[in-house]
Amino acid sequence: MRSHVIRLGLALTACVALVASCSSGSGGGTGEEPPKIEPLGALGAGEGQLNLIAWAGYAENGSNDPAVDWVTPFEKQSGCKVNIKIGNTSDEMVQLMRSGQYDGVSASGDATLRLLYAGDVAPVNTSLVPNYETISGFLKDKPWNSVDGQMYGIPHGWGANLLMYNVDVVRDAPNSWGAVFTDAGKYAGKVTAYDSPIYIADAALYLSKSKPELGIKDPYSLTAEQLDAAVELLKAQRENIGEYWSDYTKEVQAFESGTSVIGTTWQVIANTIGSENKVQVNTVLPKEGATGWSDTWMVSSKAAHPNCMYEWMNWITSPQVNAQAAEYFGEAPGQTKACEFTTEKDYCDIYHATDQEFAAQIHYWTTPQKQCVDGSGDNCTTYDEWVDKWQQIKG
Repeated sequence: MRSHVIRLGLALTACVALVASCSSGSGGGTGEEPPKIEPLGALGAGEGQLNLIAWAGYAENGSNDPAVDWVTPFEKQSGCKVNIKIGNTSDEMVQLMRSGQYDGVSASGDATLRLLYAGDVAPVNTSLVPNYETISGFLKDKPWNSVDGQMYGIPHGWGANLLMYNVDVVRDAPNSWGAVFTDAGKYAGKVTAYDSPIYIADAALYLSKSKPELGIKDPYSLTAEQLDAAVELLKAQRENIGEYWSDYTKEVQAFESGTSVIGTTWQVIANTIGSENKVQVNTVLPKEGATGWSDTWMVSSKAAHPNCMYEWMNWITSPQVNAQAAEYFGEAPGQTKACEFTTEKDYCDIYHATDQEFAAQIHYWTTPQKQCVDGSGDNCTTYDEWVDKWQQIKG
């Protein structure tokens, strides 16, 4: 069904995960006012070069597959020669951007605020990116990509962290995250979970519904007490975990071999398993909602080639190119008009690309900070604290 997913295996193996864990001490993100940096006022001539940090699969130039290339046409049109540095984790991307050697980055939500508050990225003048107008509204002006209505990037693509299960083993068609938390003992040793401190938010989301007395309103805005509750839930889950995954190919193999039968997943993983017809799996967006990701192209505050970067942001979010990138990678395109250009005509339906009701149930990855990202106060736990807790959970 999805031959491009097979081709993507090499790229995503290098990528490891859309938002792999950010290590302690990687800087930025106090939650206070960001540095005063003016966005580009007007487009000028391209500078002839563009240095990008990107997730594998986001800036394909034909080197992985000659048939997959949207960088070369951009170079010909813009005159901007593109140099691509693959970022394997969000933490690596943050460190690379700090060097000042790159013009832009495809940042995920656990990196964006760190870059923003550290002054490593500049606000974006969206009027200089014509294709921004038709990007899905539910991706704009959000806590992970804007401050006080000022966008700090252009949304690229997004997806949900779903619950997946082997239908031949898990027969009760679960519709709650309780299946991998409170009921995980039913599948002891065959439960799988995403390997990152940001996964703490999944536990917090479940607790926000199952234990409302904890007062969790936002899974990324946790007080010390709320964080401890999520950690206890995850420690209990740990007893039933057979394998944590960050490389998506590992989860594919685990479900196909039967060593995993239920756990958190991405739709692209389920589609890959389905295309190989080795086991039958189902995915569901549980009744509590789900965490997820929204990736954003951000401009370095030290960009040597800002005009080329703006041209790139408009190019990568143009309908045809955004369709190519999203379909190759395995996520929903940010551009609403991209759905007209996907190879698989039902692609956008499968990924709920323009489904606002579906998107509203997703709590997109956002960097936890002392200044609560939901605006509730200044007594929340930081990502560094989450990193420490995650290490305790895994032992």
